Amino acid sequence: MRKRNNLTIEDLSTRCVRLNPEAAPSVSYLSMIERGKRVPSVEMLEVIAQVFQKELGWFLDSEAEEQDLVLPKQSKGGLNGMPLEPSFLFNTDILQIAIPELLAQTGTSGRQFAQLLIRAHQEHHQNHFPELERAAEEIGLKRLPLSVDDLLQIAKQLGLTIRWYEEAPREILDELGVISQNIGTSYFTPPKTLFLNHILQQWPTRLKYELAVHIGHAVLHNKDGVKSSMAVGGAHDDVFTDYGSMAPQDVLHAWRDFESSFFAGALLCPKQAFRQLLERRGYEIASHLQAEVSASVAMRRMTAVSPYPHWHYFDAYSPGKLKAVYRGNGIPLPWGNMRQVTDPCQHWAVFRMFDVKDVGSSAQLSLLDVNGEPRIYCCESTKVKDLAGNNHVLCAGIDLNQAITAQGIDAASMAQEMKTRCIQYGGAATVPQSIQSTLKRVANILNINWVSRSMTKPAQLICTRGGRCPRAPSCYQCPEQ
Repeated sequence: MRKRNNLTIEDLSTRCVRLNPEAAPSVSYLSMIERGKRVPSVEMLEVIAQVFQKELGWFLDSEAEEQDLVLPKQSKGGLNGMPLEPSFLFNTDILQIAIPELLAQTGTSGRQFAQLLIRAHQEHHQNHFPELERAAEEIGLKRLPLSVDDLLQIAKQLGLTIRWYEEAPREILDELGVISQNIGTSYFTPPKTLFLNHILQQWPTRLKYELAVHIGHAVLHNKDGVKSSMAVGGAHDDVFTDYGSMAPQDVLHAWRDFESSFFAGALLCPKQAFRQLLERRGYEIASHLQAEVSASVAMRRMTAVSPYPHWHYFDAYSPGKLKAVYRGNGIPLPWGNMRQVTDPCQHWAVFRMFDVKDVGSSAQLSLLDVNGEPRIYCCESTKVKDLAGNNHVLCAGIDLNQAITAQGIDAASMAQEMKTRCIQYGGAATVPQSIQSTLKRVANILNINWVSRSMTKPAQLICTRGGRCPRAPSCYQCPEQ
């Protein structure tokens, strides 16, 4: 049961302690129970049963049901790849010739292509990069939270010299033709000088993130200057915008950006300490306040530290503009960041939040067809403002199908039942009590509060593009109509 729910023995012990500190088993005692060396007391077994949302008798049966013995298939990332056949057309020499031509004809910059490669690599590994985690933990000593002074001291120990400068936000036309406020926030000049914008002093969580990124660059890349500047705003914070071509350094720059950013998250939110904080807080977005980091850093780290691997994360600066994307569960994109989308589904939570005026977060349960079959997703979204003054929406979500299947329940049939109900009621419907009971049990096992909270509102039927809208009547008229 523990392995089926992706929990370490430490995770299970922590969950038990939260429920009943007196009856909870220690890590060593749990290990002996699993190896048949100890038999738990009734009180201890009741705590374990509560974690897994099982009746006490389930653990006492002489033989488990067959469906309970089957572990859900674990995928290596959530996305399906394409077969590279015939293989001779995909050799290095041919790709080196074809890729620049592809970029030139599609108007894709080398920087954008590099980011696609890195995102695919990130999603394939489901955001697990142990070597970057270890490097951050060695520098930060696994402390949570780290203060601005702590980070300045680390920077000093690494030989960095801090200088401050003034720069005001300015309007920039981004690659999708959208005007947004942008501001340069920091840059590094070899061999050791780090320049920080004075405006960061008014935004301590952003200041900590930028310091952590540059510390990562110093640790990982020996302060060679390749990761040189950072900015905030709706446009990309890079200077490689030569569409249709690819410079040799584009992939290197993008990869080092990713490494430094991941390092920063691991430094500010060390895995074990942050995971324990999230466990105590039920993965609420407001956990970022206790960690003393921004909501975006906390939500991205959730996808890396959670024992449940099937997460996604979006950072949207406008309907049609995704600044950051992660899809460890393979959820299709509601829109992209390379071209304007004219018919985004208006029922995605990350889209709907742009029209929400009050501050806070919103949970949503959604049904979405993937490869022709409906899947159940749940997310929590929040609208925030960056230091340049731009509104953007952060969204962290999970694919619930694997969690449902792990409990021996037919997730596909449940998703189809909910989809049918949503279609029947015009695209949104309350969750039936029988399904609510199952999903609340799953939410308790996952220990994610907003899964239960999402069922207080109707579940939404969403699609990848308005032209394929499953609602009746359709939200968009088909071209032939």
